[in-house]
Amino acid sequence: MSQFPSYQPDSHANATTDVPPVVALRELVNRLSREQNKIQDLLSSLGFALRSFNNLNQFLELIPLMASRVTDADGSALFLYKPNGQIRLEQLHWQDSQQRKHIRKALETATSQITLLPNSTSGNSPIKSPSILDDQMHRYLGPDVQIFGTAILVKYTERGWLYVLSRDPQYTWTETRQKLVRLVADQTSVAIENDQLAAELRKKERLDQELEIGAEIQRRLLPRQCPNIPGLLLAARCKPANRVGGDYYDFIPTNNNINHQFNHQLLSEKDTNWGLVIGDVMGKGVPAGLIMTMMRGMLRGEVLHGNSPAGILQNLNRVMYADLENSHRFVTMFYSEYHPQTRILCYSNAAHNPPLWWHASTKTVSRLDTLGMLIGLDANSQYEDGQAQLEVGDTIIYYTDGLTDAAAAGGDRFEEDNFITAFTTACKYCQNPQEIVDYLFDRVEQFIGSDRQNTDDMTLVVFKVSDL
Repeated sequence: MSQFPSYQPDSHANATTDVPPVVALRELVNRLSREQNKIQDLLSSLGFALRSFNNLNQFLELIPLMASRVTDADGSALFLYKPNGQIRLEQLHWQDSQQRKHIRKALETATSQITLLPNSTSGNSPIKSPSILDDQMHRYLGPDVQIFGTAILVKYTERGWLYVLSRDPQYTWTETRQKLVRLVADQTSVAIENDQLAAELRKKERLDQELEIGAEIQRRLLPRQCPNIPGLLLAARCKPANRVGGDYYDFIPTNNNINHQFNHQLLSEKDTNWGLVIGDVMGKGVPAGLIMTMMRGMLRGEVLHGNSPAGILQNLNRVMYADLENSHRFVTMFYSEYHPQTRILCYSNAAHNPPLWWHASTKTVSRLDTLGMLIGLDANSQYEDGQAQLEVGDTIIYYTDGLTDAAAAGGDRFEEDNFITAFTTACKYCQNPQEIVDYLFDRVEQFIGSDRQNTDDMTLVVFKVSDL
């Protein structure tokens, strides 16, 4: 790095031997005032450019000009470190246009001989290039050009150097000149950092747009409204923790009990069986959302084969096993089929939270559950079929663990016992499934606090058996 000599008065400070002292003093004061005003105007212009320019390169073009003007140097050069470890002459100002070509060629040759250490621009180790750069500049510019420099620091990391150059042998690197060129270098640092922040903001905006598109696609994949199923009143809500979530629910017409030789258009609503499913991908955000989208398509394909709920889960597990194993994620799922004519609910569980069954006749709650492993945990997992005979007034609720695991500010969780109690109360006093959904979400949100964001996706599906 260039040595900074101690302050020396400018050479023209004593050139008033034949002028009366008062006049000389007045001229000196006027000259210093003009110089100060000039410097203030230059720095003010640089500040205005920093606020006004959106293009970093346009701003950097001004830096050597300003540095040479405020320091009364013949020229100035701005060097920046590149990500590949090279030093590049970014901008050059030199008053004489003929000499400028020679100066530029000499500086470009000097920097072409230097390559920084691979980690030298990361801030992890001190940069040793300034002294090397000084040596190369002295070598190619010759002994008649003096060089003085200061580092460009962005977040305490060297990103380059700003040099002033002079052919005047009497030129001195005074303390004032050091401060002025430091001011110009600091403005350069701010411009570079602002450009980086703007680039990061643009990148974030693009990601936000992509996330919003992904969230919209996912919202369209979930049922936009509950279907009209004879003998059932339905309501559902999904509230993801982020814009894209890993919870899933669906209603799928199956017709498994109908002879396929009949035209589907001739089937009445009473003849149509319905698949009701809820699932939860481990994790949340975009990865979980992608798996949920893939799972939805595969499940709907499996339902068309006409297998039992256990067979559907078993086939789905085999198909998705390789993809889930590679992603290190698993899926819990409860799949069921409701037969409107008989009010029978056939089901199978892949380690999901067992749905709750409110028995209207006894005003008690039981669980719908069968043995079964997570989807994606073991390719050879076996699943069981279960069956429930529902009665008019019975209410079933499917839910994900985002509701029972919801945490208050103190860390306490809502827990399954509180959820069952709230569900029991809702079944006693709410008139329909939509009121039950609203009541349960309100209870959970009151528990965690209205000013707190849920940390996991929360999904409810409620249906109540009514007369056909």
